[in-house]
Amino acid sequence: MMWRYRPSTTSDAASVAALRADVLRADLERLGRYDPIRVRERFLAAFQPENTRVIIWEGQDAGTIAVREERETRWIEHFYLRPEVQGKGIGGEVLADILSQEPRDVVHRLNVLQGSAATRLYLRHGFVVEKQDAVDVFMIR
Repeated sequence: MMWRYRPSTTSDAASVAALRADVLRADLERLGRYDPIRVRERFLAAFQPENTRVIIWEGQDAGTIAVREERETRWIEHFYLRPEVQGKGIGGEVLADILSQEPRDVVHRLNVLQGSAATRLYLRHGFVVEKQDAVDVFMIR
């Protein structure tokens, strides 16, 4: 598959916030938690472009993934693919690439919304549920 990364910059913030709102909307609505302003504001308040990569597919921005280092843990965050790119195997390849990067003995963590189809991707890549609440599922590998 032909995809690559480019570093994110502060100028990506608005487009990534919009992508996040689009990708998470159905799950957040199902959970009774969708607020079009809040979903963007939460992202913008925490956006760290230095931790984020933009996924390029067929010459266009197709998604994002962020990796945040925290002691012996690597948090995988803001992993979003445009809806028309989902289901093409790109997410699995990107996740495998991130997991294969050094250091290999580090614990990987992430959280996903309850009932999200993305959970299957994470389970296939060795993540297990660590804890969960009514909205979030926290996973570890």
